Amino acid sequence: MSRQRLARRALTLEDKINAESEFGRTLFGAIPAGHQREFFEHKKNVWVWHEAWREFGAEKSITLRYEVRPNGVYKTMNNGHYVKLEGAELDNFRLAARSYLRLIKTNLYNATA
Repeated sequence: MSRQRLARRALTLEDKINAESEFGRTLFGAIPAGHQREFFEHKKNVWVWHEAWREFGAEKSITLRYEVRPNGVYKTMNNGHYVKLEGAELDNFRLAARSYLRLIKTNLYNATA
């Protein structure tokens, strides 16, 4: 959806996620042919990374959900157990979240990063 069209009406949560994920999916490099990728802030302090593809005729997907809590950042893969992020994985998440916020502020909401 174009920025002008978004500006003319109130955004639903779905509109916001779809528009923002257009930018978020670009943060991790080129998307392989046949893959779909999403990265967005679902709600305050909850982030989602999702990728789907076909492999040998079967649909495959992975969904990571990140929760930013007062005592750290936790992730769950495909609704499994939560694991606290540490080290390089925590640094990479922080970098991706900051980059995402900068992208959507400057490119979608016309704000200064």
